[in-house]
Amino acid sequence: MADKLFILTGTSRGMGAAIAEQLLAPGHVLLCLARHRNDALAAQAQASGARCEQWALDLARPVEAADRLDAWLAALDAASFDAATLINNAAALTRIGPIDECSSAELASALRVGLEAPLLLSAAFLRGTRAWGAGRRVLNIASGLGRRAMAGQALYCATKAGIDHLSRAMALDEAMRPNGAKIVSLAPGVIDTDMQRHLRAGDAAGFPEKANFISLKEQGQLTSASDAAARVLGYLARADFGANVTADVRD
Repeated sequence: MADKLFILTGTSRGMGAAIAEQLLAPGHVLLCLARHRNDALAAQAQASGARCEQWALDLARPVEAADRLDAWLAALDAASFDAATLINNAAALTRIGPIDECSSAELASALRVGLEAPLLLSAAFLRGTRAWGAGRRVLNIASGLGRRAMAGQALYCATKAGIDHLSRAMALDEAMRPNGAKIVSLAPGVIDTDMQRHLRAGDAAGFPEKANFISLKEQGQLTSASDAAARVLGYLARADFGANVTADVRD
């Protein structure tokens, strides 16, 4: 039987790690891209006999990551896969506050991880699988902050808004191609991850919504990484995936 290929970024922690764990299954081939190797994931893959490869690389250097993915896809036997999926999940934690309080290096690095890397990896994936007979999907992990501006989070808002619009444009391009890939930019809900802890620890003077994020935690309104991963993968498996390019798991 044919296998299903999954390429996933940001697998060292949080929802990315949870998605990777839930993708370890017979018939799945999983490629993980993250700054650090996930030893627990490697142990789980070995114990289950799942096929999982991890690349420890910095997505702030996205050209190198995309070039490596190009070469890796070219070496695969396309006929052995009946589905191929890219999940762009990685994002960079940045300083909370106005952009002028961040260094140029911080801003540039976060933009590369949050927007340039998904763009380049999507291009490499689409290019490398264009001639495949397999069904192809690109799932970009978005955020409500890409659709609603927030003080103290301009950089994150910009990268996630860019992810949404990138997805819309890619979907239009793919709709004109034979066996075009289905594209979705999916907001995964409010998740109890490092991002939330980072926001709760911010300086209220530069982040007026800090109290709201503390309240979400105190009232138990945050979804666990494991539950969020299950909801994301449930959306990915939907028969109508791609019908709504900018989506939300809560819809």
